[in-house]
Amino acid sequence: MNDSYHETATSNQAGLQINMTKRTYVLPWSQFLFAEGDADEIRIAFSTHDVIITGGKLDTMLMEIADQRITLIKEPVRAELFASFSGLHITGISIKKSE
Repeated sequence: MNDSYHETATSNQAGLQINMTKRTYVLPWSQFLFAEGDADEIRIAFSTHDVIITGGKLDTMLMEIADQRITLIKEPVRAELFASFSGLHITGISIKKSE
């Protein structure tokens, strides 16, 4: 398990919770459209919102997103941004309403 996100062993969870420093979002997986990205940035598109996650080795999350196994993604607190990482890590999250 990673501190930045939590996944389950089973597919098709009801929703994805995103904990930001000042706000929490819960987006239903039933409105998931697609995900794309690379090691440094991924985009998760829902019918109502786009989620952009930046960091490192993020491409390893794409399979869990495709299987809808991720239940929680956490935005790092400021102190976590200065830690050294060798594996997957999240440095920022932005969420925008779809137009």
